[in-house]
Amino acid sequence: VLSGATIHIVEIDPVVVSASIESMGFPMSSVKGLSSESMLPADADDLLWGGIHDRIFLHIADAEDFIANDSNEYDIVFIDAYDGDDVFPRKLWDVDGAFMKNLEKKVHPIHGTVVVNLHSDSELPASEAEGNADFQSMLPMGRHVSQVCRAYKKHFGLAFTAAVPWLCNITLVACRDKGIASGARLGLSHRDFVLGKLLSKSDTVERALDLPFPCLPYIKNGFTMVH
Repeated sequence: VLSGATIHIVEIDPVVVSASIESMGFPMSSVKGLSSESMLPADADDLLWGGIHDRIFLHIADAEDFIANDSNEYDIVFIDAYDGDDVFPRKLWDVDGAFMKNLEKKVHPIHGTVVVNLHSDSELPASEAEGNADFQSMLPMGRHVSQVCRAYKKHFGLAFTAAVPWLCNITLVACRDKGIASGARLGLSHRDFVLGKLLSKSDTVERALDLPFPCLPYIKNGFTMVH
């Protein structure tokens, strides 16, 4: 957990929340709207989380309802939501829907960022993918993923993706585009400016989060601007 950060987590399924508490030691005191019964010792939160649990709040709610009624402003929002059919719910990316409109209002107006975990889809014919050299380093982006990316770009101004082919995932990052003007003044393309910023900050992120792996390969491989 980032030092000093206050974190709000939204999970719609109480069964998932209960499993995270009993099997993974998630702090019981951080959960809103769940029975207080637990097999963990009374001081488990302090022992396992060392005071960090006081800054974590887990809400059992639908994300669309939560963001509509929440009064907080967020620096960064992470979204990882799939239904039983492994489909990213349309209401979480419908460009004209309530969720997207409310989310846009709830992130910081200058540096607000949304990170979305997307599973690759397979709508592109395999025969077409096999002859395309671009698919050597990134996942195929079919119509569904492309639509999600464009929806977030429309609401936040700037969006790019990074692919992790061996995990069949695409990470979408959407953020305010206030800094693009400075890149234009330097004569850089949007892509070069954004990629340069990411590369220059990769070491800082690794140290701040104490990551067990380097960021650089993930940024360089499969970086794509959303148009």
